[in-house]
Amino acid sequence: MSLALRRWQRAPGSLTARLKALGECFEVLTLRQRVAPLLAEEKRVLGPGRYLVREVILKVDGEALVWARSVAPARSLAGPWRALAGLGTRPLGQLLFDDARVARSPLRPHRLGRGGPGHRRIARDWLQATGAPWPAGVAHGRSSVFERRGARLRVFEAFAPGLACRGAAKLTSNPGWK
Repeated sequence: MSLALRRWQRAPGSLTARLKALGECFEVLTLRQRVAPLLAEEKRVLGPGRYLVREVILKVDGEALVWARSVAPARSLAGPWRALAGLGTRPLGQLLFDDARVARSPLRPHRLGRGGPGHRRIARDWLQATGAPWPAGVAHGRSSVFERRGARLRVFEAFAPGLACRGAAKLTSNPGWK
């Protein structure tokens, strides 16, 4: 994995804000948002129950750079995470980082090898949404859990290699941007 992708894995704060800083046009392509079964890692972190799952691709200047999946308890849609229900194509990052009552766990890096269920899901969605195969044999990403009034929300983000190129260019042109 490149140094630039490692920086993205560890970058604190809002991924949305960092992506917006990379170009002129930031957009969220919503792939699906529905109550759905959890993946094994999500069950381990969040426990049993019914969950709202939202999967998106984040683009900068038309280039797909991130595949993301957020998971929140369905019951919290009538409470702390009610804004999720109507999020649509708005970025989740604004909801999470504009609210001082939201706490975030430490970032956890991930490496999803080709052929595993997570990598297959990302590759399938990427191909359907962009018309191109997932551009790497391994999906590098990160996850964290946000909490608001006792309700937890897990976010996983997988970084396409193009993000490293854009991020490296940004770091070169602005050394203060980390």
